Order: sequence, then structure tokens, then C-alpha cells
Amino acid sequence: MTSTLAPTLTSALTPTLTVHRVTPGDAARMRALRLEMLADSPLAFLETLAQAAARPHADYRRRIVQASTGIQLAQFVADPGGRLIGHAGGTVLPEEPAATVVFAVYITPTHRGRGVLASLMEAVAEWSLSVGRRELMLEVVVGNDRAVRAYERLGFEDTGVRVPHPVVPGLWELQMRRRA
Repeated sequence: MTSTLAPTLTSALTPTLTVHRVTPGDAARMRALRLEMLADSPLAFLETLAQAAARPHADYRRRIVQASTGIQLAQFVADPGGRLIGHAGGTVLPEEPAATVVFAVYITPTHRGRGVLASLMEAVAEWSLSVGRRELMLEVVVGNDRAVRAYERLGFEDTGVRVPHPVVPGLWELQMRRRA
């Protein structure tokens, strides 16, 4: 599952951008992207920058190895051939075996609005279908209107379900779904 964005969707500095499932060789670049994600958007993820920075490289590598194969967990990255610029993961929860839960979606700020999100989401959707799950579900912090609009452009719909943020008391997330 590798896709390439057309040059018009990327900057002149990244004429060819591939989206692919992570490989063990991506561990160091994925760690750098994870730290960027947490510094840029701390409310969107379940760990803090300090927690992630304190984790040894071996932990990142183990997680990447787990996400590189199989049907329970997958992570996809936007790769211009250097520093990774985007990520989206997919997993399955026992209580919803027919849906892939999309998690840890992030695009480096300088590459937002250039089609990277659509390519990452398509990779997750293709994987989801390949393992027999026909629906994608994600949760977005209430008030993150830019993200909600971006997901709506990709076919996600607000289900009306609101759940407490898993880490920050008093914060809520809205659930969105679409067909894979």
C-alpha cells in the first residue's frame, strides 16, 4: 500500500511524496515525527511530549515493528524521502470489530492543505478494507473546527456521539465515521 501524490499537491521541495505503511527502518524518523506531533498539538494525543521524549528508542522501534504487519494495528506515514511529514494509524477495538479506529493523525504544519491528509486517510481505508473492516471511525477534540472540516471534506460525518477526552478532564471529543 504505497501511493504517490502528484507534484502539484506537494511543495517544490518534495516533488514526490509517498505514503506507506511504516517499516522497522522508519523507527528513528517516526520518533522525530511523534515528538513534533506532541509539541505542535498536545491535546490531540494521549501522551505528553515529556513522556514521549523519555521513552527509549527501543520502545519506538517495538511499536513500529508491531504496526508494520498484521491486521490489528497499522501506521502509515507521508514520506518525502527525508523527515516524515505526516502520520495516520488504524486499529480495531474488541467492542467494534467491523470498524477501524483512526488514530494519531498529524500533518506537519507547512504541508497542511496540500492533499497529504487525504492520501494518509486513503491508505488507512485501503488497509481497513483489505482486513475486512468497511468503516472508519475517529474522534476529534470538540472545538478543533479545522480538523472537523478537513475530515468532513474526506467524507466523515459527525455521529452526534460525544465522549470525554481520555486524558484531559472536562474536555470532550466528537466521533466521526465514514465508509472505508
